[in-house]
Amino acid sequence: MAKTAFLGLGVMGYPMAGHLAAAGHAVCVYNRTTAKAEAWVAEHGGTMAATPAEAAAGAEFVMTCVGNDDDLRAVCTGPEGAFAGMAPGAVLVDHTTVSAQVTAEMDAAARAAGLSFVDAPISGGQAGAENGQLVVMCGGDAAAYDRAEPVIASYAKLCRRLGESGAGQMTKMVNQICIAGLLQGLSEGLNFADKAGLDGRAVVDVIGGGAAGSWQMENRHATMLDDTFDHGFAVDWMRKDLGICLKTADEVGAALPVTALVDQFYKEVQAMGGGRWDTSSLIRRLRALDG
Repeated sequence: MAKTAFLGLGVMGYPMAGHLAAAGHAVCVYNRTTAKAEAWVAEHGGTMAATPAEAAAGAEFVMTCVGNDDDLRAVCTGPEGAFAGMAPGAVLVDHTTVSAQVTAEMDAAARAAGLSFVDAPISGGQAGAENGQLVVMCGGDAAAYDRAEPVIASYAKLCRRLGESGAGQMTKMVNQICIAGLLQGLSEGLNFADKAGLDGRAVVDVIGGGAAGSWQMENRHATMLDDTFDHGFAVDWMRKDLGICLKTADEVGAALPVTALVDQFYKEVQAMGGGRWDTSSLIRRLRALDG
């Protein structure tokens, strides 16, 4: 069992850190909102720290799951950042979805400090985090990944290294690009079924077992038909991720016409007040357009 630190106790990080503790690892947590860390310790045991550096002191593995590029810089670098508290040879595993640029920065900073950095964005949503069934896409040094993988397995159903530093984040971009198109197609299909007078659930029962089937269809069709979106991955987060995808696509020369269009559709959902709705709320935009 390893001595670990977990930085960031949001809707994903809180249960992920809990799975680490349940697996028997010694866990010290840090969160900007102290009350969240206090609640976690009361529920799961372990310890909490006032700064990332204090949480990371003596830890063999430090996990981060924060909001964006600037949040990751804040918890990793500076006099109170995790890198300042980690001992040489320790591994920082970043589960945040961030840009390739900040991943390169953090990898370089870690190497300069004698540390290892593994970019390890996740997929599976809040339910996946709570159930310990996340998919983890990793990039970084192979030896560091091999050391970290058994610890990551505490909350993952699948964890794989895709290449050197940045490969995990690039793979997460592919994931979000695919999801954006799938959700728009599913929204259009279910909305069409409704307008055509079909029973949406019956339609999904039939087509879900064929070529049209997907995780999104299986797990989101019922709530989409019920017009319920107070769960899952928020539109605000998806727009952050798609912004990273579109910027990186420009840099690598990849065309993302559908992704760009769906990003604008999500912008319209935000204007409807749906920034915290689940990403499947694209169908609500279509219903508004149809009147």
